Amino acid sequence: MPKMRTVGVVAVCFGLACVAAQAQPYPTKPVRYIVPFPAGASPDIVGRLMSDRLSRIWGQQVVVDNRAGAGGTVGAGIAARAAADGYTLFQCNIASSAIAASLYAKLPYDHTRDFSAITRIGTTASVLIVHPAVPVATVAELIAHAKANPGKLSYGSSGAGTSPHLGMELFKTLTKIDVVHVAYKGAPQALSDLIGGQVPVAISNIPAYLPAIHTGRARAIAVTSLKRASQLPSTPTMDEAGLKGFEVTSWYGVCVPAGAPAPLLAKLHADASKVLLAPDVNQRMTEMVIESAPTSREEFAAFMRSETLRWAQVAKGAGLNPQ
Repeated sequence: MPKMRTVGVVAVCFGLACVAAQAQPYPTKPVRYIVPFPAGASPDIVGRLMSDRLSRIWGQQVVVDNRAGAGGTVGAGIAARAAADGYTLFQCNIASSAIAASLYAKLPYDHTRDFSAITRIGTTASVLIVHPAVPVATVAELIAHAKANPGKLSYGSSGAGTSPHLGMELFKTLTKIDVVHVAYKGAPQALSDLIGGQVPVAISNIPAYLPAIHTGRARAIAVTSLKRASQLPSTPTMDEAGLKGFEVTSWYGVCVPAGAPAPLLAKLHADASKVLLAPDVNQRMTEMVIESAPTSREEFAAFMRSETLRWAQVAKGAGLNPQ
């Protein structure tokens, strides 16, 4: 009997130790925040804002880890293989979490299976731009110029499978123009070559190209949202320019590797939402031409599923087959 009581006491103590361990505050060490695009690109700017504010809330460093490549899928694959303990956050996005499923035959992850949604961060429109030497100032003039020079114009994007890539492919499909795609490793490289005149056309997220537009190194033709961008008030929307209903908006969110316990997921959602609802964060995002758009976990998961279906249809219409 004494021996059995000892075993019982040990078992109870072990159980209490487990409970105590589970009750430890999170986080107790630095957290990795994977951004699957290069430093300086729009997703990176958003990621650094989020990581800074989460660091303040948690009293622990949240370190941005840029893992660029293959339209965000390299970083997504790394995040998917991480432990589901809350110490790896992934900045999910339109490229890796919606478009990629239609363009890559073999991905190192399944976004629906391998990730848990936390919240959408925000959305941002793109802008159709040209190098100043291109003799066009409107969407109609660009279409006419492209049709007069089939296959002679090229457009740059931040990588195959990104929203700038699919946005331009949608534009090509609707207008029946022939413009050659040049994929870069990120928006900074694509911008550099557009400014240099190596590629005359691009559709890209507004934040990355705004300085070049304001300094005259790039000409804005139209924005891809259904309403004009506050930072480009004189630039019409694609809808106003004649492509009725045309809308391409990029988005960012927070996801974690699947399998994290429900209390941790709830805490991550609550703290990320606290960041996104802060007035100063909203102001900073507005300055970056990003509309803060936090959601519940369920709403964000449903949103990503709908986006995956939408871009699958665009890819099919453009004749883009999985590679």
